[in-house]
Parts: sequence; C-alpha cells; structure tokens
Amino acid sequence: MSDLLERLRGRGWRMTAQRRVVAEVLDGDHVHLTADEVHARAVERLPEISRATVYNTLGELVSLGEVLEVSTDRRAKRYDPNAHRPHHHLVCAGCGAIRDVHPIGNPLADLPAAERFGFTVSDVEVTYRGLCPECAAAA
Repeated sequence: MSDLLERLRGRGWRMTAQRRVVAEVLDGDHVHLTADEVHARAVERLPEISRATVYNTLGELVSLGEVLEVSTDRRAKRYDPNAHRPHHHLVCAGCGAIRDVHPIGNPLADLPAAERFGFTVSDVEVTYRGLCPECAAAA
C-alpha cells in the first residue's frame, strides 16, 4: 500500500472528513483513478461529499506533491498516490489498466549526451504499453 495517509498526517495536513475519504480512496498499490472514479468511491463512504470537493482536494494533493497526475493517453487524467518512489507505468492498450513498475537502472543515464541537445534533464517518464493478460486472452 502507498503511505499517502501517513505522509499527509506527517505534513500536518488538515484532515477533514472529506479530505480523509479522498486520501483513503487513493491509498493503495497500483491506484490510478480518474477524478470521477475517486468521487464515486468517496460517495460510497461519505454520501454528502461533492464533486467539487473531490476535484479541489485532488488539485491540492497534486500541488503538495503528494499525488501525481498521470496522463497516459487521450483518456481522463488519473491520480497516482505513489509520488515518492520513482517508477514508470505499464498501460494496457485494450482496457487502459495501469500498473506501477520499478525497472532496474537509471533512464536518465540511457539518454546519450549528444541526444540531450543542451538540455539539463531533471526528470524522465517512461510508459510501457501492451495488453494485460485478460485483454491478450480475448484478442
């Protein structure tokens, strides 16, 4: 599981009932939910939570650097609580499922100096694409 709730408590983030529910919905391994999915799950736990509160909370978590905004294709943005452990994403081209992957090595080192065009590279995002076992079996 991610340690999102613990990180937020450690920061002294004001934990209202609505914020807590959003953080609980996001907490876990391989969590990459859209804002609408976060809202739907939050409503199951706290029926009075509004869509605006969910969107505002997600925006705040992204601004704090506690949640990553992931855009792997033309679909809706997804929110990843695994913000403090470097990782890449494995995306199913069929159903859109996303998994965090932790390959060995340094992708920054794989970019030759001649291909940097003078850039000072500070970050790299790698997305692996393919079919998950269920989509591959159906193909």
